[in-house]
Amino acid sequence: MSALPPYASTGQRIWHYAFRVICGLIFFFLIAPILVIIPLSFNEQDFFTFTPEMLRLDPEGYSLEHYRDFFTNSDWQQALRNSVLIAPAATLLAVTFGTLAAIGLSQPHVPGRRAIMAILISPMIVPLIISAAGMYFFYSRVGLQGTYLGVVLAHAALGIPFVIITVTATLVGFDRSLTRAAASLGADPVRTFFKVQMPLILPGVISGGLFAFITSFDEVVIVLFVGSAGQKTLPWQMFIGLREQISPTILAVATILVAVSILLLATVEVLRRRSERLRGMSPS
Repeated sequence: MSALPPYASTGQRIWHYAFRVICGLIFFFLIAPILVIIPLSFNEQDFFTFTPEMLRLDPEGYSLEHYRDFFTNSDWQQALRNSVLIAPAATLLAVTFGTLAAIGLSQPHVPGRRAIMAILISPMIVPLIISAAGMYFFYSRVGLQGTYLGVVLAHAALGIPFVIITVTATLVGFDRSLTRAAASLGADPVRTFFKVQMPLILPGVISGGLFAFITSFDEVVIVLFVGSAGQKTLPWQMFIGLREQISPTILAVATILVAVSILLLATVEVLRRRSERLRGMSPS
């Protein structure tokens, strides 16, 4: 946030600092649940509360027992393997189809491109429970319900809108004269895409892929409808742990997922700034 100019009025100064306070309160409201979960994941006891030892910051009240349970329990490890298998495959499909759709819809001569764009990003708007119910009835008719392929396709459908939006935003500052110059030098469309266009829109593609990966890795509603016990993912296992046995291991898993999400979002921010520098929208 930029500093106030010396000629700012009293009202502007009050709003300047009040806005900072409001943003700080909103940030605290959003981040407070995470700040509670992380220390609880190191609780030595098997319940969701701060023990007297933890409140006294006594080392005896802290333990890595729940993290050990996550890495040694067969149910948790099977759920982790399923998530690791499903999320990258769904991300690959989402990036491929989303990038192609964004490039096609960026062409001004495409008829009805606004309507097509609205349809493609509709999974972000339609409530998940409605999408899940629709996918269940459709996949059960075509034999994909309860299969890995069905879950991958469902998660890819959720990730495609993120890829379309990020790639479209990257294409806004793309100089189309570069592709025309490549074509005039004899490059075919495929070579022009990979040698000229792809390096410039790559930050947007990767950002969309990261969002698609996070969406697939954290999604639980769709997989409850489309998947079966054999495709039980990590969020599904967490849901079962909350509903049936109140396992404290959930806190350890949640902490790990928070750390992974922070790492991925930091990567997205780095790529966003790199994309802006490549397009000349911000100083290097």
